[in-house]
Amino acid sequence: MRVIASSIRKGNVIEQDGKLYVVVSAENIHPGKGTPVSQIEMRRISDGVKISERYKTTDQVEKATIEERNYTFLYEDGDGFHFMNPETYDQVQVPKDVVGDAAAYLQPDMTVKLSLHDVNVVSLALPQRVTLEVVETEPVTKGQTASSSYKPAVLSNGVRTTVPPHISVGTRIVVMTEDGSYSERAKD
Repeated sequence: MRVIASSIRKGNVIEQDGKLYVVVSAENIHPGKGTPVSQIEMRRISDGVKISERYKTTDQVEKATIEERNYTFLYEDGDGFHFMNPETYDQVQVPKDVVGDAAAYLQPDMTVKLSLHDVNVVSLALPQRVTLEVVETEPVTKGQTASSSYKPAVLSNGVRTTVPPHISVGTRIVVMTEDGSYSERAKD
């Protein structure tokens, strides 16, 4: 299926020169003068090589047909990450390079969306938010204003983020999986 380059988004799979690439980042650049372009960073699925391409926003790009399905995360071992289809109970193994940075946010029984081309998993989409516990942060300082001062914190998955001053060690918070940023205090 051919689409214009400006419609390509992160997670899409495109076909180029007979090889499949998963889009790592896509940015549309509109310079003051000249032609608007789409800067697309992608990873070759077969061997993990990253390349960066620049297209005119109106260029046609071949988007691969991908089937997206919900899978449940089971566990991680030396071979990779194991997921199960909740309808058929079929299990799939996903290599570590496909999971990438998302590995820190995977939790047992978490439902994720896997993108499959034929039978190969090409990318994985996490839920937008996850709940994690703060394991390390500075103590609350009296007199700090809550408006713009954030303090560093380490979460139970090892990710570093910043949290408002009222958050203390042991507090469960909701984090955005896209960038690891604080969203809100967990309501549980």
